Amino acid sequence: MRKQSFAIRTAYNMLKELEKEKTRNPHAQIYHRLRQLFSDLPTKHIDSAIYKAKQYTTDKSGVFGGKGLFEKLCKNHLTGKAREKLKKQWRELRQGTLIAMGSKHKTAQGNLLLRFMELDGKLHLRITTENREFICAKVLREPSNSKDNWLTFMAMLLESWQTQSYFPYTVELKLRNGPTPEVKYTKKNGVIAIDTNSSPIHLAVAKVSKAGELASYQTISLHHLIGLSQNNKDHQEWILAHKIANLAIQKGKAIAVENLRKLKRGMYGDGKAKLRKRLHHWNAKKFLQKLKRIAMLKGVEIVEVNPVYTPVIGILKYTPQLNIDKDMASAYVIGKRALGFREDTPKNYERLLKEKEYLEFAVGKYEDREKGLKELIEKETNLKRELKEVENAKKLLTNLIQSLQSEPSGCEGANGRNPTWQVLKVALLFPILGKVLPRDLSPLKPVLMEGVWDRVRSRLVPLEAGGVSR
Repeated sequence: MRKQSFAIRTAYNMLKELEKEKTRNPHAQIYHRLRQLFSDLPTKHIDSAIYKAKQYTTDKSGVFGGKGLFEKLCKNHLTGKAREKLKKQWRELRQGTLIAMGSKHKTAQGNLLLRFMELDGKLHLRITTENREFICAKVLREPSNSKDNWLTFMAMLLESWQTQSYFPYTVELKLRNGPTPEVKYTKKNGVIAIDTNSSPIHLAVAKVSKAGELASYQTISLHHLIGLSQNNKDHQEWILAHKIANLAIQKGKAIAVENLRKLKRGMYGDGKAKLRKRLHHWNAKKFLQKLKRIAMLKGVEIVEVNPVYTPVIGILKYTPQLNIDKDMASAYVIGKRALGFREDTPKNYERLLKEKEYLEFAVGKYEDREKGLKELIEKETNLKRELKEVENAKKLLTNLIQSLQSEPSGCEGANGRNPTWQVLKVALLFPILGKVLPRDLSPLKPVLMEGVWDRVRSRLVPLEAGGVSR
């Protein structure tokens, strides 16, 4: 329905343009273009899309989905469930059409793709799907009165079955209040956790057992999407969404993803020019929408989790502990959070936040970095943002040193949120590894497992702004 509805809208727009140009035989040009865009649609559905598009008048602008509903959606007074309900109705009208023209050919028996047939003494509609498979849906249509044309059609259809002298008839299906398929694959058996990444563009896929253990993992590169047209990119994303949903079905698990709507503006890269450029090549939110749609249709449960601190927890806790990369560790955290597991901060990390000697060492690292940035900032103005981050980190750790005499409960924020993970990120990554997001996180392992950090103080650590620190 969605593909053919898109084909109908495309055919309609092309028809308007070709009529302005007074092109001869526009049907052939439209058919050739739709064949390129929708190569997986049957030929009859392409012809039927053009047939449906010709039924609309082209002298005025058309609004597929209903002009009245569209105008209501454009108003700002509707919010929440009321707006979502109206939006669902509009999408059903816009995307919920499937039409197949009748055929005189004997093998088509009146209609090749949407054919009425008798099954167990009841009237059914045989719907052709992908891979030449069929769905037989029971027809519940009843005549409204004795003059209803449905009675005449049924009489003609019955006679054609008996005489095998078939006549062509066109069938059009409309989606109305489409039911949600039954969820068969839930998180009771674990989840397939997905972490979307833009640098480089790829998916980190972690299979997490119901006990919260990392069973296996894999990386799916999306580099091949760069440079594709939007239509081809959408097509590849739909294929990928099917593959992930099928993987979840094969493993009998639900799918866990980030709820990107929970992220504040700027936290997903839209505040940085380089990441904005990468996000132009691939939009994670749109892909997750496709994945959720396919999962729903296949009966796979989708569990959306708040992504706050998932990368930080993965970097600090599971990357050094399990020897996996930071993106895979983040996917693992998403999976555990979807299953309801709580992530406690490691005791050795907590101990460092209470150790004045270490905190003074960390502040010293940030002071060295701050000094180096101030020396370079006159030549490279793009370092102002990093300088601000370094100053904030130094202030945070300085305040932590001053509050060591007070109770540690002062770390808890509003609504019971515990920002310890963010504090640990500031206190550990740059002071120990020399970078905010380094590739090699293995030096964190002795700190995590044994609480050993003294060896860091004795070795030379390169600083990005130039020079070294002891």
